[in-house]
Amino acid sequence: MFKNLFLNSTSLIIGVFLLLFLVIPIAQVFYVSFLDVNGSFTLVNFSDFFKNQLFIESFYNSFYVAAMSVVLASVFALPLAYFTSRFNFKGSVIIQSLGFIPLIMPPFVGAVAMKLFFGTNGSVNLLLDQYFGFKIPFMEGLNGVIFVESVHYFPFILINLITSLNNIDRSMEESAQSLGSKGFGLFKRIVLPLSMPGYIAGASLVFLKVFDDLGTPLLLDINNMLAPQAYLRISSIGINDPMGYVIAVILVVTSILAVWVAKMALGGKDYSMLQKGGGGMIKREMKPRQKITAYSVVGLILFLVLSPHIALTLLSFGTIWSFSVLPDAYTIDHYKNIIFENSIFIKNTMLYCTLAAFIDIVLAFFISYIVLRTKVKGRQLLDYIAMSALAIPGLVLGIGYLRTFYSFNNPLDGKPLASWWFMIVLILAVRRLPYALRAANAALMQISKFLEESAESLGARKTTIFRKILVPLMTGGLLAGFITSFSTATVELSATIMLVSTEVDAPLAYGIYSYMQTAAGRGPGAALGMIGVLIVAVGTYFSQTIIDKKYKKTGEVNNG
Repeated sequence: MFKNLFLNSTSLIIGVFLLLFLVIPIAQVFYVSFLDVNGSFTLVNFSDFFKNQLFIESFYNSFYVAAMSVVLASVFALPLAYFTSRFNFKGSVIIQSLGFIPLIMPPFVGAVAMKLFFGTNGSVNLLLDQYFGFKIPFMEGLNGVIFVESVHYFPFILINLITSLNNIDRSMEESAQSLGSKGFGLFKRIVLPLSMPGYIAGASLVFLKVFDDLGTPLLLDINNMLAPQAYLRISSIGINDPMGYVIAVILVVTSILAVWVAKMALGGKDYSMLQKGGGGMIKREMKPRQKITAYSVVGLILFLVLSPHIALTLLSFGTIWSFSVLPDAYTIDHYKNIIFENSIFIKNTMLYCTLAAFIDIVLAFFISYIVLRTKVKGRQLLDYIAMSALAIPGLVLGIGYLRTFYSFNNPLDGKPLASWWFMIVLILAVRRLPYALRAANAALMQISKFLEESAESLGARKTTIFRKILVPLMTGGLLAGFITSFSTATVELSATIMLVSTEVDAPLAYGIYSYMQTAAGRGPGAALGMIGVLIVAVGTYFSQTIIDKKYKKTGEVNNG
């Protein structure tokens, strides 16, 4: 009796939490988008959207930027994946590892630094103009957004493509080679079609990330895109402006449609094979001329995709960097400034992300247990709602929080509840809950039910089983989930930018955005960005280390 009451009460509490801080804010965005000035239901707002030239242009630009980012990201990912997985390519592990590095830096962090590196008067164009007499418009207008976004998100295609290529039955390639197929023809007719599931999975993810991104266009002064328009409408006109909500709804609907289209693209086609890749065909050797070409292509791609990190590092240590290939001089004053004089952004971020990550692992533990170990009614719905945060753009959730909680006053100071710093903690927790939940699910699935049943047969209460059996055995997975949630939340801008009312309460991501608004603030902003990147990198390393050790121990136990 106590067991059922405890589980049902826990499910109810979690359900209420998700309802208040995920479902209702999103529902508010949709609800307000259909209201007129008198509060009555109307479709006029959507009609006005499609009659407004700026909004139509913004929709087109967002779609164009997302699509072209997929194309350019594919240009970066395909050679790296193909050369390192299909040929005896020295340094392939290092090349693949370097190709994953851009994921640890959100695109907005390096956007301004990229402009100094590839802009009209940036380092690369100054050298091109000096030695060859021409410049390339890498960062002009929408080109800059496409370049920055594709450089940062191409690893999604790379990761999925490498996995897909490694799963191909290589006897198919051997058969094609024996029939005279080789080179690009082999790749086009055999390899690429069979790796389509992985490619489309990565490409759709790139499209979604780029389409919803807010920080990169804002920092590159590109406002005629959907996400910046939604932000500017709400922040400048006010939370009662319906067009901001209409744009937010269109962002969500387009994201869902993109996922559906990606799924339909694979529908009705058979990609199954008799065996998985790995055996059957030794990696092919390249001819000397092919090696030179391949290494040149790989070297150029790695330079381009690692350039944000190079540029941000130079900017963080540079004194003045304008109309010159490199900064005039170097200093550590920017780091001193943000660590000792303006450390509020770092302190706030450490507090917010720690609290958010702790909330995540508590919720993830109980949700995973309820879904995987009980028959509580509605448990699958609980899982679906928690995971749906992945599909909701951060900006849309931020707008929903602003609308939902602005009319309520904080009992502590009488100000709107939406301006309370703890709301930033809650939105970070909701945004990162899926990461912790996946880690908790993986950990719990590896624990035998017999351990719990044995403890219950000896009279142990459910809370005791949690405390003495499950939590200790799930520590590795929960810790990995905590670190992942914490590190990725440190550079979240889209969701939090709507909730920052004063700089005193601002997190690190907002600090980077604020600093980068002026030329004088770019150095400290870059230093703050480097700290953010370092936090994400260290968090990713420790999370992966914990997961690897956990699986290694599990394998040893199973073999034993």
